[in-house]
Order: sequence, then structure tokens, then C-alpha cells
Amino acid sequence: MRFKSTRLKYSGLFMLLLLISQVFNNAYAQTERKITGNLVDDAKLPIVGASVTVKGTTKVTSTGAGGAFSISAKTGDKIVFSFLGYQTKELTVTNASTYQVVINEAASSLTDVVVVGYGKSSRKALTSSISTVKGDDLNKGAISDVGQMLQGKVPGLNITRSGDPNRNAAIIMRGASTLRDGAQSPLFVIDGVVGADISILAPDDIASIDVLKDAAAASIYGNRAANGVIMVTTKKGVTGQTQISYNGYFGIENVSNRYDMMDADQLKAFLAKNNYALTPANDKGANTNWQDEVQRSNALSQNHNISLSGGTEKTTYNASLNYFKQDGIIKSSDLDRFIGRIGLEQKALNDKLKIGLNISNSVTNSNLVPYRNTVLSQMLTYLPTAPVKNPDGSYFDNLIQSSYYNPVSMIDNGKENVKSKNILGNLTVNLKLPFGFSYDVSASYQNTQNIYGAFYNSIYTSRYNNVRNTPEPPATPTFATLTGKDGLAIRNAYQNTNKIVETYLTWNKKFGDHDINAVVGYSYQQSLNNDGFQTSSTNFPINQVGYNNLSLGNPYAITDFRVDYNPGTTYQEILLISDFARVNYNYKNKYLVQGSIRRDGSNVFGTNEKWGYFPSIGAAWNIDQENFFKNISLIKTLKLRGSYGIAGNSLGFAPLTTKLIYGQVGQFYYNGAPREGAYGAIQNENPDLRWEKTATTNIGLDFGMLNGRLSGSVDVYDKKTTDLILSFGVDPNLYPAGTYTANVGSLSNKGIEFVLNGTPVLTDNFSWTTGFNLAHNKNKIISLSDDPRFNIEDRLSVSPDGAGQSGATVQILSPGKAIGTFYTFKYAGKNANGVSQYYDAAGNLTTTPTNKTDYYVLGDAQPKVLLGWSNNIRYKNFDLSVFMRATLGLKIMNVTRADLFRPSTAQFTNIPVEVENESTTDFNAPKYSSRFLENGSYLRLDNATLGYTFKKGLIPGVNSLRLYTTANNLFVITGYKGIDPEINQGGTAPGVDTNNFYPKTRTFLFGLNVSFN
Repeated sequence: MRFKSTRLKYSGLFMLLLLISQVFNNAYAQTERKITGNLVDDAKLPIVGASVTVKGTTKVTSTGAGGAFSISAKTGDKIVFSFLGYQTKELTVTNASTYQVVINEAASSLTDVVVVGYGKSSRKALTSSISTVKGDDLNKGAISDVGQMLQGKVPGLNITRSGDPNRNAAIIMRGASTLRDGAQSPLFVIDGVVGADISILAPDDIASIDVLKDAAAASIYGNRAANGVIMVTTKKGVTGQTQISYNGYFGIENVSNRYDMMDADQLKAFLAKNNYALTPANDKGANTNWQDEVQRSNALSQNHNISLSGGTEKTTYNASLNYFKQDGIIKSSDLDRFIGRIGLEQKALNDKLKIGLNISNSVTNSNLVPYRNTVLSQMLTYLPTAPVKNPDGSYFDNLIQSSYYNPVSMIDNGKENVKSKNILGNLTVNLKLPFGFSYDVSASYQNTQNIYGAFYNSIYTSRYNNVRNTPEPPATPTFATLTGKDGLAIRNAYQNTNKIVETYLTWNKKFGDHDINAVVGYSYQQSLNNDGFQTSSTNFPINQVGYNNLSLGNPYAITDFRVDYNPGTTYQEILLISDFARVNYNYKNKYLVQGSIRRDGSNVFGTNEKWGYFPSIGAAWNIDQENFFKNISLIKTLKLRGSYGIAGNSLGFAPLTTKLIYGQVGQFYYNGAPREGAYGAIQNENPDLRWEKTATTNIGLDFGMLNGRLSGSVDVYDKKTTDLILSFGVDPNLYPAGTYTANVGSLSNKGIEFVLNGTPVLTDNFSWTTGFNLAHNKNKIISLSDDPRFNIEDRLSVSPDGAGQSGATVQILSPGKAIGTFYTFKYAGKNANGVSQYYDAAGNLTTTPTNKTDYYVLGDAQPKVLLGWSNNIRYKNFDLSVFMRATLGLKIMNVTRADLFRPSTAQFTNIPVEVENESTTDFNAPKYSSRFLENGSYLRLDNATLGYTFKKGLIPGVNSLRLYTTANNLFVITGYKGIDPEINQGGTAPGVDTNNFYPKTRTFLFGLNVSFN
């Protein structure tokens, strides 16, 4: 019995311990603990900014650098991970506390959310043509301009840029839609602020860019959307712990190409061979390479960006500070810029009210090259036998020779500077209302201040006071006279203020299989431009005064000096009032219909045409949602869409554009001498002047296959612009002034765009994604004389006005032809005497062709094809991206090269090495003709970046660390003989290289990306 009793006692004790342990296990299971880990995609790359939520609770956070997350949960809880463009992932918490979670990309990019006017939409629900570029996919490098970041990334977007850090890229979307210079740029909308200045953005602050290309997508912005709309979304704060990150790089740039000009020995040998000799004023025994003297051997660039973000469930915040510095390859030019941003979002009223405040401020200091294009020209033509300076240290100049200036002296003795301050503040309020309604209010204020200063010292006013200045085409070169003595200073200060208030009501409602989204709103905008003044002074006691002390000058002692008040700049107050509405209807996610209309009223147009209407309609069919498509496993997504819309163009107009204006037209004579100013009409009134309108028809097909490994789209469009605005000469007997501005023309752009994205290889340690885009556009002027009152003839344009070629032009604007059509002499080789000859109008050979009469149409500057090809490769912790782009099928008139083909004047100006075998008796050698009309096609390796991401935990407190090196503009394959084939495609005279090039650079960067806990 004793044994039995003991056994029973120990058995009871064992059962008690088992019961206690089970209680402890259950208690442990119900106790919350910290769950940590990393979220990565199927290529093992970290996902930053994803939402992390404990299902059924209010606990929420987001992934930080390296995809790291941390959240409190219990065993058995479900943690939900969601991120834009990826499938939602659920994780059930077990006894483990650390996890690596893999989230898969959505089956197709059609599931992405894109930003549209006054709202957002899933790509699956779109009926129009919109291209999206994520911030990580934008071009990398020493880039000061958002336009350059998009080069080659969006089909149909033709972007060209010189190497000048202080000049923005020219952006043309689906071909030029106007014949007015400066009126071809797309409308930028930054975080909902219409017309915001893109200079306030740092590349690291951009989350995504959505490009609205067809009128159905853009017409919600009415009279400003004819050139397309570029929607920029910046990075926002996310719920979770504070994330601090630093991105920075240092770069070195050198000129990528230069003209092969003769050195002193080559030039002397050429002159001796042709029985020429240098003048004593030019033969100074030097051997100067003027390109080396004008250009920096190495230009430096740097960029530093510090950002922090975080928040709670109710409040999120973000802030960033960016510093960018880039030296221009031409000495004295550089760009220095600070950008600061701060954003705050607050939720209230049980999350039904959300208030957002964003403030951005940029401060830019730009040093320019005085008479930049003249310096670039003289850099090539100044004789190598001349020194930069005389033995006494003064600058060398041959003042006997006209239009001949020492380019280094021009740089060192002049200074031009622009200081800009740009602040943008935006307040947004979103209120969720019952029955599916929501109400939005946005109020923004933007103020831009520009302070310009120029000082041309006593050397300028004594030696270069009548400089031959070469402007951008189609403007004609002129002599710029610097009136004054002992230095000339110019100073101006102008500011532009833009105030916008927009309010709109949105209704989202689902009735069974029917889904409706409707927006109706109102917009008010006031712009005050050119609020400021300009003044000038001369006759300074010393050259060190500069433009900061105008009062030290004595202009009244110079008889012919007049203060320059900049009469070409006038104060403007522009008002724009708009109503807009849009309805989207979705049936079973199969059939989609969208319609919108905007009514704009503005004070800049004629009295009878203050209001304009801009409608659009679109439809789409998600074929993959049909039952008959369910069994097709190869193709997962397929959508057919079509749209039509009308948008307007009001760029470049002020309230005085349509008014009758009187001004000084000369002087009248009294007793044989001019006594008083004569006044008369200088601008005619046109009460019927209205907006240019662009109507676009677009048909597109979107597809995705192989479980999302391959996707793409095809778009075909027809874009027609009517009511083109032109200024032209009229009979002064019928109109007070000699010119008239009216709606008189139309033009057409037709094209096709193709995009293909794929992931050919995807394994745990290696992946390769690639994207290819192609665009073709056909531009044609339809008419220049739609108004029967006027007969507007073809317009000859671009008169480079090289020596001996007065009156010669190289392009024509004519119905049936493209903008940028070359119209010039047709070269026919050389005759027996070595003189260049040409075909006359009858096809006969001649050495004395007549301007215009003997011109031929010889192609145009419009590219036939634009290509972009990106590749991203990952191997373990290494990443490599390579981006190439090409422009094919265009012509460039190489006026710069033509003006250098002057063997008969080689004793006065330098010549290229290629002219060595030219005959000095060929008086036609530099004549503008098809001889200098070159193929401008090129293939450029635009960007290559190699990076390495270190393992997490290598450095305490560091979430992620990545080192990289980037090379920009590694090589260009082209047959073009100029400095670079990327000639400006903007304006009404594209594709003309007329001494206005700024050399491009090849850049090597070394950078660091790091984020902290």
C-alpha cells in the first residue's frame, strides 16, 4: 500500500507540473512580443515603404530601409503586407520572432495606381494613354533638370538638352502642337499644384512621374494641356518609426567631344602651301589651343540629400534638404542650388478628415557665360598663333580685325549672374462624407524671385562694345552694342506670384456590378508676372565695382547713354477661372467609359473669346475579364481602349496681347532737325483671338502574359491642332499697325508608340529585367491661311547670316511640310576649277545660285524614331543598370561647320583639320547647302550604374548601405560631324547647329546611399 500511495503521489505531482506548464504556454501564446524582419520582392530586393498591419487591429507600421519592419503581435495573429504594384501577403505569427517575407509583384502593371487630374485611378480602369516612371527608374547622374531625368523613358516624349547646367531641357510630347516659340512645353503638376515650377524638385524627392499624353487624359486641365501634362508625385511620410537617409555623390566631368581645329604648325603649313601668310598682328609665335583655354579640363559636381520621414496612425511627416553643385565645362559657368522641403499630414474626426501641408523652397545661384554663343564661336575661330595674354599680362586682342574677339578675355572681363528664390506652399483638405462622397480643397501659393546682374568692364566697353551675337534659332545674329564707357552694369529684379484655389467634390459608388466615380470642381488662379524693375549705369572709376554698386557710376557724363529700363518686359496680371467635371463608369470591371469637360475663362484673349470648352470621352474593354478568355493561360491581362479629347494652349500670352497699343515709332522733324518723338500704333487689336486647340484620337492595347514576366502596350494616335496663332504683316492702310496676330493655321501629328517590359531571368541569386520603348511621329503643317481675310505665304526662317551669305535661309514653314523642314541649296560637288557648284531651279549646274529661287526641300529635323532601352541586372548583392537611347531618321544643318569651311580666310580665322585639302579658290566653300545637311541619327549609352549593397547589421545603427559608381554619356555612335548630334528639338527651328552648341560632358560619379534606424 505504501508503494501504491507513493506512486499515486508522484503521479499527481507530475500531472500538476504538466498543468502548470500548459498554463504558462498558453500565457506565453497570448503575450504580445516584438515581431521583426525584412520584406523583399521575388528577386530578394528590399521593399521600402510597404504597409505592415496586424489584421483586425489598428496596429500599423511601414517597412524602412532594407525592407526592415518591427511590430507588436501575438502568436496566431495575421500580419498583412501591402505595397503598390505587389500582391497582398499575409503572414501567420508562429513562435518565431524574426521573419523574411517575400512579396510577389502583381500579375501585371495594369494593377498599378496612377495619378490623374484631380484624383487617382488603377491602370486597369484607364481609358487613356498614361505612362508612369517610378522615382528609382529615372535617369541617374549629375542632373539639374527634371526633363533630363525623363530622357528616353517615355515613348513619344522627345527631350533634348545641351551640356549647359543653367539651361533646361526642351520637351516636346508627340510632336510640336504650335508654331510659337516658347509655347511647346508640357504642363507640370506637382502634388496637385497646377503649373508648379519643376526647379523646386530634387531628384531624390520624386516618388513617381505620370505622363498624360493624349487629350482625353489631359483635357481636364483645359487650356494648358495641349502639349500634354506631366504629373509629379513627391515622397510622403509613412506610418512607423522615423527613417533617416542620406544619398550623395561626387562626380567629375570632362568634355566628351570637340572640334579638331588646326594648331599653329598645321595652320602655317596650310597657308604656306597656298601662298598665304599671317598678318604681323596675328603671328605672335604662340600655339594656343583655344578650346583648352575656354573649357575646364575637369568640371566637378556634387549632390547631397538628407531626408527623414515617419509618423503615427494619425500624423505623418517628411522633410528633406538637398544641395547640388555643378561646374559647367565652360569656364565661369556653374550652378549652385539648395532645396528644402517639409510635409505634414494630419488625420482627425475618426480619420474622415485629412489635412496636408507641403512647403518647398529652392535657392539657386547661376553663373552664366557672357555672350555665351559668341564665346563658343570664337573658341573655334580664334587663331592658334595668338596668345591669351601679352607679355605684360594684359589680354591680347587684334582690334584691327572686325568680329574677332579673344574668347578668354570675354569670359574673364564680363560677369553674368542670376540668383533665384522659389517658394511653393500647398494646403490640402480632404473630408470624407456620407453616401460615398468626399470633398477636397487645395490652396497653393508660389513666388519666384529672380535677381539678375551683369557687368562688362572697361575692356568690354572699349573693345567689345559692338559684339556679333549669335542667338538661338530662328533669331537672326545681330551686333549687340554696349553703350557706355569704363564699364557697363545692368541690374534687374523681378518676381512672379501664382495663387491657386481649387475645390472639387468626388463621388464613388458601387451598385452591384456598376461602379461610378464622378468629380465636379472649380478652379481660380491669379498670376502676377514681371513685378519689378531694371536699371543700368556706366562710367565706373574701377573695374572691381561690378554690378552691385551702380551708384558709383557716373552715367550722366556720357552724352549718348540712356538708362536701360528693359522696355520688353511688362507687368502682367493673368486671371483664369475654370469649372470642370469628369465621370468614370465601370461595369463588372469589363467595360469602362469616361467623359470629362472643362470650361476655362481668361483675361488674356480677345473680348469676344474669353471662354473656351475642352471636352473628352474614352472607353475601354478589359478583354481578360470575359468568360471566353478565362482558359487562355498564356495571356493574363488584355485591354483595348480608345479616346478622343480637345485641349488648349495659352502659353506665352498676356492681357495686352489682344489690345490696341500706341508707342513711339520714331521722331518727327522740325526745321530740318529731329525734335520730338513720333507716336503711333505699334500693336493691332484683335477681339476674336482665341485659344489654340488640339484634338487627339488615341487607340491603345495593353497586355500582360507569362504570369507578369512580359507586359507592354501599343498606342496609335492622331493629333490635330487648329486655330494656330501667328503674327504676320498686314496693309497699314487697313490696320493701324503693320503686324497682326490672329488664329489662321492648323497642323497635324500622327504616330505610334510601343512599350515592352520583361523579366527574362529570375532566380534567387540572379535576375534581369529589361524595358524597351519605341515611338514614331509624323509632323505636318496643314495650313497657314485658314482665315479668308489673310493670305499668309510660306515663311523662310533661320538666317545664320555668316560672312558673305547675307539673306540666306535654311528652313521653311509651309503647308504639307514638317516644322523644321530644310529648304536650301542642293550641293553638286565641285567644278573643274575646284569651286563648289549647285543645282538651280531648272536642275542646271551653277556656281552662283540665287537665294530662295534655287532652294530645294531636302528633308527635315523631325526624328522618325525615338528609342529607349533599359536593363537592370542583380547578382546577389551587386546591381547593374544600363540605359541606352537612340534618335533616328533626322537631319541637322551644321551651320557651325559650314562657317568654319573658309580656307580662303585662314590667315584671319582658324579652320578645321578636315579643311586641309580644300581649295582656297573655292569662294562657295562655306555656303549653306545640302553639303552641310547631315544625318543626325545617334545611339547613346546614356547611363551605366554598378552598385553593391552591404549586408544589414554590418554597422550598428545602419539599416542599409549601398555604394555605387555611375557613368553618363559613355559613348555616342553617330555619323554627325559636329560636337554632338543632340541638337535642340524645341521651338520652330529644330535641328540647326548654328554656333549655339554647349559641349556635352562625360561624367563619372561615386555615390553612397545609407539609411539609419
